[in-house]
Amino acid sequence: IGGCYLQMEDEIASIAAIIGASIGGAKAFTATSGPGFSLMQENVGLAIMAEVPCVIVNVQRSGPSTGLATRPAQADIMQARWGRHGDHSVIALSPATVQECFDLMVQAFNMAEKYRCPVLFMADETVGHLRENCILRSRDEVEIVNRKRPPEGLEEYFPYKADDDLVPPMVTPGSDYLTRFHSSTHNEKGLPTSSPQEA
Repeated sequence: IGGCYLQMEDEIASIAAIIGASIGGAKAFTATSGPGFSLMQENVGLAIMAEVPCVIVNVQRSGPSTGLATRPAQADIMQARWGRHGDHSVIALSPATVQECFDLMVQAFNMAEKYRCPVLFMADETVGHLRENCILRSRDEVEIVNRKRPPEGLEEYFPYKADDDLVPPMVTPGSDYLTRFHSSTHNEKGLPTSSPQEA
């Protein structure tokens, strides 16, 4: 696959690392369970506001807190929708089989790249420990979506100026265009604003 694995010290660092990796141009994901998902919420909000594509896997278990760490639950679905402050939509996928873990993970990355947003992958402990036969398709058989890039030769690039599909193209820092990633409400230039007309 050509990927890279990085072990961080906790869930806060893990979500921050994948946000940075994605801004740097990589397709990135992290995985956690229950309490770790709670720790990630502030930076999930950052990824939403900064429009950073990434995938967050939550293998749900019985809770609250440590709860029954090896027992299944789907109790984090409400947290997936409402876990962060503010008003925003989320994309959440929930696999029911090992085959769906493969198929929906590809879809999760494709949706993150297409819509330039975090995607939540909400499995549960049963699926997380399940073993079954599944079909692993070759790269030629799997649709891979990559994030849009701006055309070359623009006089000025606006990092949050939406295209016709309402999704702005994304550059990698260090490219020919100046870009900004911001956690505040921002205008199409990526500068903070409190004006609803500009945001």
